[in-house]
Amino acid sequence: MRTLIALTLLICGGCATTQPTHKTHEADVVIYGGTSAAVTAAVQVKKMGKTVVIVCPEKHLGGLSASGLGWTDSGRKEVIGGLSREFYHRVWKKYQDDDNWKWQSKKAGFKHKAFKNEDQTAWVFEPHIAEEVFEDFVNEYGIEVFRDEWLDRQDGVNMVNGQIKSITMLSGKTFKAKIFIDAGYEGDLLAAAGVSYKVGRESNSKYGERLNGFQIASRSHQFKGIVDPFVVKGDPKSGLLPRIGKKPSSKLGGGDSGVQAYCYRTCLTNIAENRLPFPRPKNYDAKQYGLLLRTLKAGSTHVFGKFDMMVNGKTDTNNHGSFSTDNIGMNHEYPEGSYAKRKEILQEHEDYQKGFYYFICNDPRVPVKVQQRMNKWGLAKDEFTDNDNWPTQIYVRVARRMIGEVVMNQNHLEKKIKTPKSIGMGSYNMDSHNIQRYAFFDKKSGKWTVRNEGDIQTRLKAPYEIAYGAIVPKKEQCTNLLVPCAVSSSHIAYGSIRMEPVFMILGQSAATAACMAIDESIAVQDVNYKRLKTRLIKDKQKL
Repeated sequence: MRTLIALTLLICGGCATTQPTHKTHEADVVIYGGTSAAVTAAVQVKKMGKTVVIVCPEKHLGGLSASGLGWTDSGRKEVIGGLSREFYHRVWKKYQDDDNWKWQSKKAGFKHKAFKNEDQTAWVFEPHIAEEVFEDFVNEYGIEVFRDEWLDRQDGVNMVNGQIKSITMLSGKTFKAKIFIDAGYEGDLLAAAGVSYKVGRESNSKYGERLNGFQIASRSHQFKGIVDPFVVKGDPKSGLLPRIGKKPSSKLGGGDSGVQAYCYRTCLTNIAENRLPFPRPKNYDAKQYGLLLRTLKAGSTHVFGKFDMMVNGKTDTNNHGSFSTDNIGMNHEYPEGSYAKRKEILQEHEDYQKGFYYFICNDPRVPVKVQQRMNKWGLAKDEFTDNDNWPTQIYVRVARRMIGEVVMNQNHLEKKIKTPKSIGMGSYNMDSHNIQRYAFFDKKSGKWTVRNEGDIQTRLKAPYEIAYGAIVPKKEQCTNLLVPCAVSSSHIAYGSIRMEPVFMILGQSAATAACMAIDESIAVQDVNYKRLKTRLIKDKQKL
């Protein structure tokens, strides 16, 4: 499968088909990663008169924003400014072109509630439109992009006296810079540079929070009533159904290494001329969906809960309910995993999610009404055309999180403590998807049942500031690195910060600070905040 071709080469260190190219490239700023934050950072560097390159494992720019997440988790749109807002304006402009309305009338499309014509912004969009906007940015600003380049995570970071001097890819290419920006979801560069980070959940006591750690009382995206967890109902000796993990050892509010579930944000359509049937994955196993079948037979229709309609008859389809597209508990090794291990995890996630759709559409045991309804949907023919119509980027909701100068936590977001040196704002819910699924004995009913654990959906009363210290490492660890995606925050705070508009905001702010540090030949930690704030406001950031 094509999304994993590049990773296949990495199992033997990139030796399979091409000889390493030992060439050194140099720029004022080198950005590692191909996310939306990487693009806005690169544009800002160019606007400030510095040289920049993007070097990234991805072949397609834009991260999740161009890979199915077209139903923007925007929160309060009035706090989204700068290049982030310009992205959504450029999307709106793309839809002024009649040629971009193949499956719906332009007049009807512009009536979508997420098209803000008075502001000339569009907050829903098709994946290929978003990717066009990111490519337009790169082309207009003359940004050099090195794609399909994978950081040598073992020996590829050359550190001298607390500074990154160069980074080397598995291909042999080396990149030198004055400042580096880790704009990847995984935080691979910061980890390889020896910067401190966290994977998993802190305990509530760590930062004086309420919503971190093990959360037994979660009610959303939960099983309804009693759902027997055993292969043979009522018989523990028959073993647990697939996709049910071990009983957790954590206590309420306790920390662990759990990572909220990943999924692919699939772009589906019910327009027959543009619809492809859901494919049967090579490793399809109907037994994996036994727990899903029990919920469907009990009358649940939760599988249709997040078919968010965009335009041109397409969806951004997300996880919803007790057993859905989130592959709960199967991604915990991803953040720290080798490239080969990540390849295995990505393949397993793709097989699981394709199998989920295929099972509902084809298994004769599925209730007829549910099956008939799902068969009206399929993958959009005109999206991800070089990847069998499947998203190229999995939704890495969280991986590593840097432990920087400031660790954003629930108290910052709820304004119980003041956030220093704001470089942008967030406003979305504190949002964690489920982390694990397990069987437990329900004393009230006297029966065994199934529980999902980890989901948090808590609204914030007002937008909040994000600290400059959350995107810079501790000074004693590295003085020329900025991190706009794997930001320094607790698990639950990251659940709000991790939204694509915010990543673009932080990418621009990181680049602004990088250029100022270069101008004064100082550490990124020593950038004068008053000057930084003045420039950010000039560039229409909301602080």
